Formats: sequence, structure tokens, C-alpha cells
Amino acid sequence: MLTIGDKFPQFKLTAAVSLESMEKAFQDISNETYKGKWLCVFFWPKDFTFVCPTEIAEFGKLAKDFSDRDCQVLGASVDNEFVHLAWRRDNEALKDLPIPMLADVKRELSTSLGILDRDSGVSKRATFLVDPEGTIRYVEVTDMKVGRKPSEALRILDALQTDELCPCNWKAGEKTIQVK
Repeated sequence: MLTIGDKFPQFKLTAAVSLESMEKAFQDISNETYKGKWLCVFFWPKDFTFVCPTEIAEFGKLAKDFSDRDCQVLGASVDNEFVHLAWRRDNEALKDLPIPMLADVKRELSTSLGILDRDSGVSKRATFLVDPEGTIRYVEVTDMKVGRKPSEALRILDALQTDELCPCNWKAGEKTIQVK
């Protein structure tokens, strides 16, 4: 699995981005789309499941907070863009989702990252924070049955962006550790 200090792999994937119209429903997204920004890229195992929409909706609720920190949130699974679109239409919590849902149908990005589950053939529940130079600065992978806490990724982003030493449970606005 790729980890902190590794370069995030190159990718170009189709994403479901809007329910407004079929003409605006999909967009190709690559590393170049948000060049110069931080990325929060999170993966879930499957669409039309139970834990996944709770996380996706929560990342969606925090999208503006991430954006305020010059960070684009991207969600991804191995489902195709049409399944993503159908799920957004079907699930009330996902209808107004403000983040792209990437379709890693060839499983290339999940495989490159090392998060493709060998037994099930789906992406593990993983989160990556990637700096503007494309370097992975944070990785979290949880058990497929356990949802993560998206606000923790936001807290970690805040800490990383201070470029200082941050103690346990540090929150934005608190003092960092000053070494003399």
C-alpha cells in the first residue's frame, strides 16, 4: 500500500457530479483537474450499501470546510459512473452531494494505491490527504464494516497545513509545539 511520502498515482476517471441534467451528470477528472490544491481522496467499497452513504454524506457536508482550506474532496469506488448517478438519485442523503464520485471501474487507481481488497475485488475503506505537489501526507484505512470520521481528516489537514508540530487531539487555533 502506498503511504506517507509516496506520490499519489496518476489517474483519469469519470465522475458523477450532478443530477441537474444528463449533459452535466459526468465529468472526467484527473490529477491535473485540481492542480496546485490539496486533495482529500476517499474510497468506499460499494454503492447501494449501508455504511458507505453515511460517510459520503458526511464528507459532502464538510466539502465547503475542505474547500476553505484549498482542498478538493473526491470520493471513489469501483462502481461505474452510472451506478454512482443512480445511487445519488435513489439515496436522499446523496442527492445534493457537492463532491465528485469517481468511477474506478478498471480498479487501476485502487490497485496502484494498494487498497484493492483481494477477496472481494472492491476498494477498502481508505482516505488519503495529498498535498499540492502530489505527495501523500495522510492515510487511513479502516475495516470494511466500520465507518470513518470525516471530521478527523479535516483536523489532520488543518494540522498538516500549519507545517508545525501538533500534539495529540490538536485542533485549529490551538497552540502548536514549539521546540527551542
